[in-house]
Amino acid sequence: SEKAPAQVVRPGGQLAVDPKDHTKGSTYGACRLLDFELEIGVFLGGPSNKLGEPIGIKTAPDHVFGYVLLNDWSARDIQAFEYRPLGPFGSKSFNTSISPWIVVPEALEPFKCNAEKQDPEVLQYLKEAEHTTFDVDLCVYIKADDIGKEPFKVSHSNFKNLYWSAPQFVAHASVTGCNIIPGDLFGSGTISGTDPGSFGSMLELSWRGQKPIQIKEGVERKFLKDGDEVIMTGHAKTA
Repeated sequence: SEKAPAQVVRPGGQLAVDPKDHTKGSTYGACRLLDFELEIGVFLGGPSNKLGEPIGIKTAPDHVFGYVLLNDWSARDIQAFEYRPLGPFGSKSFNTSISPWIVVPEALEPFKCNAEKQDPEVLQYLKEAEHTTFDVDLCVYIKADDIGKEPFKVSHSNFKNLYWSAPQFVAHASVTGCNIIPGDLFGSGTISGTDPGSFGSMLELSWRGQKPIQIKEGVERKFLKDGDEVIMTGHAKTA
């Protein structure tokens, strides 16, 4: 039987009394601007480096165990108030979802391709002999009673849209001497392309709610509603 989707509880937190003037302070309430973020999760493996000893870019691939789809659920209105001046905290801490299977790099090898040139040129500790990525289609769908039987595709992106590679994640995270432990999980950050339909969050897709996504007559979305089911898929392919 089909597994029921994981339940996500709409978070509460500090909301700006006046979103246009944060000096008026905050009030407590339930998030009204609930969002997804389409990301890739990177599980780390290999031997742990000692505290104070960075991992070089040449050996960084040895610490990449595998990849998952990752949804970094976000409360945008809570985030809007708290990120000045401290950055996201409660708006990101309430839930993270990942796909059930870890795909190892060897399985993605047939789908490897050249990544876009990084400009400006990266510093030496991030410079790879070959800057490559994987051609994996990434899609996000919303399923809901008011949408109908079939889920509606709101985003179509690609792994290739990531600017940084997983080995660069490892090298940068450890350059301070931070120790990398097997089982650690990195989130890639939102994966958005240049086309409006390839943006990886409702915040971007609806232009912060200013341009609602038209699903069908009388049905639109700016952000997620109660009862919405978010479905993320990844499909690796060769040219």
